[in-house]
Amino acid sequence: MKTDPEWRLAMWERRTEWPLTGLAAVFLGAYAWQVLKTDASPELHLTLEFVLWSTWVVFAADYLIRLSLARHKGRFFYKHLFDLLAVALPMVRELRVLRLVTVIRVLNRRASSAMRGRVGIYVATITALICFSSALAVLDAERGDPESGIQTFPQALWWTLTTISTVGYGDLYPHTWGGRLVAASLMVGGIALLGVITGMIASWFLERIRMSTEDTIEESIQQETDILRDEMTLLRAEIARLHARLGDEHRCDHGHNQVVSRTGPELLRPP
Repeated sequence: MKTDPEWRLAMWERRTEWPLTGLAAVFLGAYAWQVLKTDASPELHLTLEFVLWSTWVVFAADYLIRLSLARHKGRFFYKHLFDLLAVALPMVRELRVLRLVTVIRVLNRRASSAMRGRVGIYVATITALICFSSALAVLDAERGDPESGIQTFPQALWWTLTTISTVGYGDLYPHTWGGRLVAASLMVGGIALLGVITGMIASWFLERIRMSTEDTIEESIQQETDILRDEMTLLRAEIARLHARLGDEHRCDHGHNQVVSRTGPELLRPP
């Protein structure tokens, strides 16, 4: 393990994978509760805010720890620039919907490792997670704007489905900058998801065609093998009959020669 120059970073990420996944689930639940329960008491609202900010501090600390453990900090900073933006930008009230980006990335990392080899389940899980989170985020950003048409969760969910599928009916659209930021992210994510799903379907068809072709070839080879096996059986039987016939002829010739050799001198003796 220590031959890897980034073994300390890899060890930290492996040890914190499950705790961060749990915190991400807690964060998503608290955020959904805060957005959907509009009649929450001030005490409940304060508690949810405390949970959200405490969890967010843990995510920020995780980024700083990973940066400190990285041996090549410049490479880490460049490769995880999006993580830095997702940690820093939500400190601004108008951009707090970006908190969900890090949550989705954490849950996505766990799902990708747990569902390796089960691409269909993984894509369906991530798609549902992105749709639910995006609906919450756009509702959180748009509900306070009287000019926006997205004021309820069903409306937000409908807008999310039409946007992620790149249909875009235009009956609902975000009006605030925060909502447009969610929309831009969802559009890019929708294109990426459609590409993955299209690739999955194409791969499935190619796999089925390959399996069908292999089955046909295998069946043809089996038929040819059976025919050759029958022909070899017939050839063996024919060779055995030829050997038997040659053996009988050889015995007959040998007996005839013995008769000639015994009677020959007697025929030559004068009476």
